[in-house]
Amino acid sequence: MKKNIFIALIFIPLFITSSIDTGNIKINKEVSVVDFKLFSPAFKEGEFIPAKYTCDGPDISPPLNWINIPSKTKSLALIFNDPDAPAGDWVHWIVYNIPADITELKEAASSSKSMPHGSSEGMNDFRKSNYGGPCPPSGIHRYFFKLYALDILLQSKAGFTKKLLLEAMKGHVLAEASLMGKYKRR
Repeated sequence: MKKNIFIALIFIPLFITSSIDTGNIKINKEVSVVDFKLFSPAFKEGEFIPAKYTCDGPDISPPLNWINIPSKTKSLALIFNDPDAPAGDWVHWIVYNIPADITELKEAASSSKSMPHGSSEGMNDFRKSNYGGPCPPSGIHRYFFKLYALDILLQSKAGFTKKLLLEAMKGHVLAEASLMGKYKRR
């Protein structure tokens, strides 16, 4: 009898609502047995990003996949940045209004203009509205892909900056997933 109860509890999805304050934005996080995850088939968490996704290669966006999108998600937003840049945080890529039923960005999605229908690319610190890969001036830098599940579709003019995107997302983030890769110039 105890064994059957234990097995039943394993397969019953548990949902807990909590609120997490991350400084700039408040996350109303829906936590399930398996959390919202972001990953890439090109590199694993904490590994070096292959050169083809950097200024030392063709500088194309890497493939990204995610799982366990919260059920109330209306859109997704992605910020890719380098907090180790000499001038401070350097934004390499912004994508927002990714439809909630999409679970990947294909390799070279930005440069091949094959972004999911309805999504938009924001303004990065290269002053461009597309992907700009890692290109650190010296040493090893960490690069973070952060994916946000939002309970709204963002209303904005094209070209959100990171600051404007974070402001627009305040109070609408259901969950956050991240992937960190490193890079050092050859």
